[in-house]
Amino acid sequence: MSLLTLGCARNEVDSEELAGRLVAGGWELSDDPSDSDVVVVNTCGFVEQAKKDSVDTLLAAADTGAKVVAVGCMAERYGRELAENLPEADAVLGFDHYPALAERLTDVAEGRTVESHTPTDRRTLLPITPVERQAAAADVAVPGHAGWGPRVLRSRLDDSPVAPLKIASGCDRRCSFCAIPSFRGSFVSRHPDELMAEAEWLAAHGARELFLVSENSTSYGKDLGRELGGTRALEQLLPRLAAVDGIDRVRVSYLQPAETRPDLVKVIATTPGVADYFDLSFQHSSEKVLRRMRRFGSTESFLALIEQIRSYAPEAGIRTNVIVGFPGETEEDVAELERFLTEARLDAVGVFGYSDEDGTEAETFDGKLDETEIAERVGRVSALVEELTAQRAEDRVGSVVDVLVESVDEEIVGRAAHQAPEVDGECVVLGDIECKVGELVRCEVVDSAGVDLVVRPITPDPDLGT
Repeated sequence: MSLLTLGCARNEVDSEELAGRLVAGGWELSDDPSDSDVVVVNTCGFVEQAKKDSVDTLLAAADTGAKVVAVGCMAERYGRELAENLPEADAVLGFDHYPALAERLTDVAEGRTVESHTPTDRRTLLPITPVERQAAAADVAVPGHAGWGPRVLRSRLDDSPVAPLKIASGCDRRCSFCAIPSFRGSFVSRHPDELMAEAEWLAAHGARELFLVSENSTSYGKDLGRELGGTRALEQLLPRLAAVDGIDRVRVSYLQPAETRPDLVKVIATTPGVADYFDLSFQHSSEKVLRRMRRFGSTESFLALIEQIRSYAPEAGIRTNVIVGFPGETEEDVAELERFLTEARLDAVGVFGYSDEDGTEAETFDGKLDETEIAERVGRVSALVEELTAQRAEDRVGSVVDVLVESVDEEIVGRAAHQAPEVDGECVVLGDIECKVGELVRCEVVDSAGVDLVVRPITPDPDLGT
């Protein structure tokens, strides 16, 4: 069988857990869907384009003649509806099917009907009070929380030196534009010892950078209790992960600005082995728009947070995503967002146009903008972002960066600490040097091209093993 993954790094972790379950259940994994009896597609259900990509992948898998099984967020979110509208899928399975997925695939392969998933609001499956969730979560299927013990239930699906490590699942926030909590469920942290065991396993299987993922990393530990660190659990976990033998860098993703504590900022910015990298979900900076989004903050509070970060680490990488065209957004709101972006000097910014999401509060809002106006604003803000991030990259010329090598084919390519996988640019290493994928190479930045950097190796540092 083959396993295809769409969407975010959280889905990548889920796929590797599913791969571990399937291998343990007797299935053999193949990289070639056209040579597989069954193709499992781990879908994404976040926005319309992601849904379309998921459907296209399911249809392409069906064209190979294999049995096709849809899992993941889109399957969880739509279940029977997806099955009825996509007969090419032989089964549409939700998260509750994951523990017995090997058996369900056998049913599909042998022509037995597997009842399609019936969606439910997964927030209702766990107690409202966070500290009561850990015990209850043992009876609820939470993707990426397969448990631990003598064996980590995970199989790596690539040989990248970077591996995502899921520290939590779900979200307790109620952003008016987001449907994720309804199908991912309430926030649940993973036990620190479970994460340490998986980190050590990943290091033994070729990982050199751990990319910590969740729906909201700043909430990590709030459901664990004081004995495990409580709301300070992430500050305690990061140095432990950075000390794992074989791990050179730990990176945290998806921080909520309103929950980003001064102590957490200091730990990320100053702990050896932890990338001074801040993936902050600002979404906008106009107070009026943020309130309609059911979020908190302002241009001034966000700039103060950025100033705090740079007081510890002037070269820290900071990225965000923003939504333009939100219902009720005015030209003054867009101008406020542009002011923030100009003053913030961020390294990377994703710009998205608002679109209604099924079942969200914002879907019912008045003040909707037409698609032409939203597209114009996306283009305008994107052009500004492209200019600003290119300037930020150019400002790094002359600085020293440690590049994690990810490719040595036609040229040596890797990423510095301020560059996350796939979304924040890369470093092209000049010079005829001998190095392998997974090595850290200390370099000087000699040029930039957009958000990408051109770097040249400098005198090897024995502490880095280069």
